[in-house]
Amino acid sequence: MKDVPETERGDEAAGTPVDGQSGLGSGRSEKLFALGLFHVIERLLLVVIVAMTLVAVVFEILAIYRLGTVLLADILLMFLYLEVIGMVSVYYARHNSVFVYPIFIAITAVGRLVVLQGKEMAPANILIESAAILLLSLSALVIIWATRRQDL
Repeated sequence: MKDVPETERGDEAAGTPVDGQSGLGSGRSEKLFALGLFHVIERLLLVVIVAMTLVAVVFEILAIYRLGTVLLADILLMFLYLEVIGMVSVYYARHNSVFVYPIFIAITAVGRLVVLQGKEMAPANILIESAAILLLSLSALVIIWATRRQDL
């Protein structure tokens, strides 16, 4: 290697490529390709989630129409759908996931479960589900508090 300029032979001890190969360029382009692909997959899945949610809303409205009455459980289910769409909307606007929205969805889902089970539910189950709602609410408050504090 005595006649080869240092820029062409690389530094084998430092781990740089030999013979003028640029390992950094191919690794960087591969990383950019993978990130771009994941970004496209993510966006497609978000569109699929919104489309499926809208289809579920249409089915629910048709079921309400056929039944001829709107129940509280139906309204709570619509709020679940609305929160899913809101979560996707916030994700698009901020380009990150807001962990409070799934907690809101869980609170609404547990509340809907209490409404659906109604008076037939055992008192112990009501207490457990109420404790779950309280724990989820406290979790949401902690996340909101921590996020606002981090923004300062």
